[in-house]
Amino acid sequence: MLNISTFYAIISVRYLKRNGDIMTKREARILAMQILYLYDFNEIEIDDAISSVMEEPNEMVTSLVMNAYKHLYKVDEIIRTSIVNYNINRLNLVDKAIIRLAVSEMLTDTPRQIIINEALEITKEFSDQGDHKATSFNNSLLDKINKRLK
Repeated sequence: MLNISTFYAIISVRYLKRNGDIMTKREARILAMQILYLYDFNEIEIDDAISSVMEEPNEMVTSLVMNAYKHLYKVDEIIRTSIVNYNINRLNLVDKAIIRLAVSEMLTDTPRQIIINEALEITKEFSDQGDHKATSFNNSLLDKINKRLK
């Protein structure tokens, strides 16, 4: 039986580029989301989560992860104050990682609409179960956070 770290490491391999190909920003965000997920799920150090997903360091992925990690308290507080009738600890860990990553990026100069769209595409691929509930929830929450941060 595979443990969750091994499972995500196997999934991540398809996003790692070989032979000098350049990793896209979406691919970097997916790996960063998986690292944040492992960090939360396994309650391990962030460096251990990074090394369990990536065989070789990638600056873009590491930058996304460390930005989220460095601002985790602030990011979680923004999420807490934006969720209505819900608790951050009730969030599915995949959605929590996606939202944390998106909110931490919203604190940078990356255009927020791009961040939200990317987060929703990642939600569709990794969290949504065909009923669009996860996508709708994440969209509503990220839109609310976006308005609060303006």
